[in-house]
Parts: sequence; C-alpha cells; structure tokens
Amino acid sequence: MSDAPPVNRSRLARVAVPLLAGLALAGCAAPAIPGVSVYSSREMVRIDPVQHCDVQLTECQDDESAVGVLEVPPGAPVQISVPVEVSETPWQVAFRYRLDGEVIDARSEVFAPHERLAYTLRLPDDSAQLEALEVQQFGAALVQDQNGVGFVTRGIWVLSVDDRDSLDS
Repeated sequence: MSDAPPVNRSRLARVAVPLLAGLALAGCAAPAIPGVSVYSSREMVRIDPVQHCDVQLTECQDDESAVGVLEVPPGAPVQISVPVEVSETPWQVAFRYRLDGEVIDARSEVFAPHERLAYTLRLPDDSAQLEALEVQQFGAALVQDQNGVGFVTRGIWVLSVDDRDSLDS
C-alpha cells in the first residue's frame, strides 16, 4: 500500500477542468498575426495586416481598417521593419509616389527568406512625395500568367501617407 494521501477528486476536477479548457482554447486560437513597423521623420507606426493567410492560402483573415497612416515629407526615407514571421518567407515593398505631377508605381526587389528584417525605401528624387506603400509577404502557392510564374500574396500591410505639405498649399 502507498503512503500517499488520498486524491481529492473534486479539488482535482476544479483545477483540471479550467486548465484543460484553457489549453484546448489556446490550441484552437488563431495564431497571432505579426505587425510591421514603419518609421519616417522621427515618427513610427505599427501596422496590422489588411489581409493575412496561412502558408497554403487556404484560410485568410481580412481587416480593411488596419491601414496605417504616417506623415512623410517629400524625399524623406522610410524605414520598414518586418517581424521574423515575415522575413522567413519571400517579401517585398510595393509603393506609389508623385514626382513632377506624375504618379509612379514601383516596388523593391523580392527579399529571399531569412535575407533581411528591414528595408529603407528611398525615392529617386528629393521632391518625390510618397503616397502609399504595401509590405507584401508571399505564400507557398504559385500562379502562372502571361508574365510567367509568380508568388501569391499571403499577407499585406498598407501604409497611407499623410502629406501635410500638400494639404497646406
């Protein structure tokens, strides 16, 4: 026979049931979606994704209200920091800016997995005004179109630029 004290089953149930329920809920909870940080002219904003899908793009979460806003003066560099979860996949920055009245869409190179956690966007001219940017994380799915094979976007973080100079003029 054992000298261990008898098990108080009702106390065990009161402790174990909430603990097991918490573990079950934690296992079912959606994984945390990483935020991206954008910095310019001594101001920083953390942006949640407007869209984020699992690696195979079978389950997605959308939040159109997640667009970040930051004041960026003409010609100012913009520093973008992504979390490890984004840097573990291919990603890039797409952006739109105005230069001499013309609106120009451009994008960075595609960064390979584990290549970098940050990127500094520098526009081609000091008078160029950034209007918006998107950090685009690519998933495992590929598509083929007339331009060749490409990745499908898994996550999108959007920044809209608040241009005080153009509002004041």
